[in-house]
Amino acid sequence: MPMDDSFDSAGLTLAAHVARPARAAAGPLPALVLCHGFPAGPGGAATSAQTYPEFADHLASETGWTVLTFNFRGTGASQGDFSMAGWLDDLRAAVAHVQTLPRVSGVWLAGSSAGGVLAICLAGEDESIRGVATLAAPADFDRWASDPGALLRMCREVGVVRDAAFPPDLDAWAQELRETQPLSAISKIPPRPLLLVHGTADDVVSLADARALADAAGESADLRVVAGAGHRLRHDPRAVAVLIGWMERQEVG
Repeated sequence: MPMDDSFDSAGLTLAAHVARPARAAAGPLPALVLCHGFPAGPGGAATSAQTYPEFADHLASETGWTVLTFNFRGTGASQGDFSMAGWLDDLRAAVAHVQTLPRVSGVWLAGSSAGGVLAICLAGEDESIRGVATLAAPADFDRWASDPGALLRMCREVGVVRDAAFPPDLDAWAQELRETQPLSAISKIPPRPLLLVHGTADDVVSLADARALADAAGESADLRVVAGAGHRLRHDPRAVAVLIGWMERQEVG
C-alpha cells in the first residue's frame, strides 16, 4: 500500500499516510504518529516503510485512533538525505501535521528501532506528547558514530543518502548520532506512559538495550519481552497485540 498523503519538513516534502477508523467514536480522537526504522533489506531506502500504511490502518481499525505514518527524509518517496537531526526535525513536523487533522485531541508516538529512539528523544523535549511506545529500540548509536565513513558508505548503498555532496561536513553529521541520547531523554518521559517491546531473538538490537532503557526510565516503564521474537516486531502478532492493548489503555480525554 503506497503513501497517499504528504507534509512539509524544513522545505522537504515527506510522503505520508493517514489511517482513520471506519467507525470513530463521537468527539475528539487520540492520534498516534508511527515511525519506521533505518532502511534494511533488498529494497533499501526505496521500499522503506512500505508495510507501514497497512500497519497504521490495522492499528486505527482496532483502536479507533487516527494513525499517521510517514517516510523520513531519504526514504521512500520523501525528499532529502538521512541525518539524525534531520529525522528528528521530520518527526517534529509529523506531530505538527497530525495536530492539524480534524478532531485530534492528543498525540502519542510509536516507533520501530531508530524510529523508537527518535520518539523517545522528541517526547523527552516535548511535554505535549502524551506517551511513547517503542519496538526494538536501541539504547544508543555509538557503533554507527564510531566509523562515520563506513556508515556513509552504507547509507549510499541502501539509498538513504542520494546526494553525492551530502553531508557537507562528515564529522558534524556523525556528531548528530553521538548527540542522540535516548538513555538521557527517556528519563524525562515519566510519569507519561512508556511501553518498551523487545524480542529475545532480536539479532540487530540486543535485549540488553531495552533493559538499559527501562532502567533509565525508572519503575514506570512497561517493558514487554516477547519470547522468540526477532527485530521486525510489527510482523509479530504478539508484539502488535501488546501495542494495541497499550493504546486501548491510554487516558484519551
